[in-house]
Amino acid sequence: MTVQPTGGLRLEFSTDPAEFLAAAGDHLAADPVVNTVVTATVHVAIAERAAGIPQPARDWWLVILDDSGAVVGTAMRTAPFEPYPPYLLPMPDEAAIRVADALHGRGEEVLAINGALPAVEVCASALARLTGQRAQIRQGMRLHELHQLSMPARAAGELVAATEDDVDLAIEWFAAFMVDADEQAGHTPGTNAHEVPDRADMLRRIAAGRIWFWIDGTGTPVHVTGTSPPSFGVVRIGPVYTPPHERGRGWASNAVAELSRRIQTAGERACLFTDQANPTSNKIYAALGYQPVVDMAHVRIHSR
Repeated sequence: MTVQPTGGLRLEFSTDPAEFLAAAGDHLAADPVVNTVVTATVHVAIAERAAGIPQPARDWWLVILDDSGAVVGTAMRTAPFEPYPPYLLPMPDEAAIRVADALHGRGEEVLAINGALPAVEVCASALARLTGQRAQIRQGMRLHELHQLSMPARAAGELVAATEDDVDLAIEWFAAFMVDADEQAGHTPGTNAHEVPDRADMLRRIAAGRIWFWIDGTGTPVHVTGTSPPSFGVVRIGPVYTPPHERGRGWASNAVAELSRRIQTAGERACLFTDQANPTSNKIYAALGYQPVVDMAHVRIHSR
């Protein structure tokens, strides 16, 4: 644990996910839907460490405490893709500025930051000022939570868990999802391509029961949906992908609705992200009963 006192706040950086969770667990558990990305990531990291899967040396976890020792914010830098953006959860503006100061002081190159607004924009803007650059929101995301599920018109087929035999199709469709998501939201193609799991990661997700296919009436896969592992009673759904030639038949609505029903039946809360620039996904999930919780963003830091 590296402690960096700054401006009345104490920033504690750690490379040990279990150490981070011990320090921030109560804070994260107090709002597990908003904190879903960090809580799911830290639990996966702890499990992978226990299984002997090496973690990148660049990864860190951050707890921010006030003068009384209360946790007022958390962050992580665990993204497996360039430019390895830190991820910030909600925190006071002062804390977000102190994170920027600390990262600059540590000599870390930060070209992008992801996370909750306004913290991510405040931090990115502060870093840009320190480095003589500028910060720009490149993608706006919105986190939604399911309240009262409204089932769609029943489509033919059923939801089934993926098996190892499905790994190639799952990877192919995850990659296609990233391309389609960029196109529908008007982003530069390839913006999210880095988020496609590699084969080993996809196999782990399948083994954990986190990849699902909707099978039509003939037994043919027509849709794929993933989920995060449960964390503090919350499961996050996504990505959600239907090939173009299978769209308009209710596969996505039925798959997400059925997964959502199973999550709630298990006594857990269901949430998911949408791209604010993608009207199709926002409309589908609103019809199922998902309601906005918090806005998030991907912010790039680059030369003026």
